[in-house]
Amino acid sequence: MARPQDPFIGRDILNGQFQILQKIGSGGMGSVYKALQPAMNRMVAVKILHPKLANRKDLVSRFRREARAMSHLTHPNTVKVLLYGELEDGSLYIVMEYLDGKNLNQTVRAEGPMSLERGLPILIQASNALEEAHRAGIIHRDLKPENIFLSQQGGMKDYAKVLDFGLAKVTEREMRPGSIILTQEGMVFGTPEFMSPEQAQGKPLTPASDIYSLAIILYEVLTGKLPFEAKNPMEYIQLHVTAKPKPINERVPGKTFPPLLWSVLEKALAKKAEDRYASGGEFAHALGAVLNGLPQVPPYQNGQAMRPMTGSAPGAPAGVAGAQPAPTQHTAPPHSSPLPRLVSGRSKQPSVALLVGVAVAFLVVGAVLAALVMKLVMK
Repeated sequence: MARPQDPFIGRDILNGQFQILQKIGSGGMGSVYKALQPAMNRMVAVKILHPKLANRKDLVSRFRREARAMSHLTHPNTVKVLLYGELEDGSLYIVMEYLDGKNLNQTVRAEGPMSLERGLPILIQASNALEEAHRAGIIHRDLKPENIFLSQQGGMKDYAKVLDFGLAKVTEREMRPGSIILTQEGMVFGTPEFMSPEQAQGKPLTPASDIYSLAIILYEVLTGKLPFEAKNPMEYIQLHVTAKPKPINERVPGKTFPPLLWSVLEKALAKKAEDRYASGGEFAHALGAVLNGLPQVPPYQNGQAMRPMTGSAPGAPAGVAGAQPAPTQHTAPPHSSPLPRLVSGRSKQPSVALLVGVAVAFLVVGAVLAALVMKLVMK
């Protein structure tokens, strides 16, 4: 039986400003489409919330919050929001820059683990993008290789873009009056393989939580493996809280890395948030020191980027803002992100948008009690 045609494909929206061509992604909250903007003769990405969710105030608030949060971010390594608002039929939309390339997960799966010379500059760019977000009071909360996109811009290869702020934690100063607070303590959202210990326990988050996730990403990018061995999402969550990560030089037989790299990763993967780097900028600076300590290599050839020391990629596509009277429309400073997911999980496991903080608490309490019993036995 043929699937029903997507009602948005082939449709002109915003008084013909954009022509939707094809779907390029989908998720629980909506879909992302490739669209043509005839007036600018360019492609854009349009994210549209499922119309059936329009009466869900929590999800509508989350969607608006993503657009509002991203519209304040102008770093060249953050995906750019061009417009956001409401269509005539009540569907909420975000228009973003269109990116051509692959995400970091797809790249590593296709090409294998990256060299330090390639992987470090990518993570430095992402870290600097997060620095701006952290300064604006925005914590991403769902950083993973799928949310770092690699494109080619301005002759630079491996130009990183941080995507998907759909789970972003926005501080009160970034929220409009009347906004719904979408999460509460004890509630866990995110991707188990990459979440920080405090996130796994449903505790309040700081920028250091994103640093932990970036460190896990870098570890996997360089080794093709995660720093913990686990069989399911709940086990990953437990290990983030209780276990020490395996040193990177012990993860892949026969593969070694500079000692400074593990020193940086070990700090970034500290169990206590206050023991980690405090922001994306600090982490980028530490990664830059590792990169600068590598043997000198020639600049990249054949259109590839020179090795960046600071991580900020120069230049970015220009933004655009249009006016349209019928739908509600907001213009934004010159950022496509895949769909926000209420809960994202890399493994095809059942949804982990649970009160898993409570479950983890039981695991941790159990471990503590076991330790106390052992001490009593020893006495």
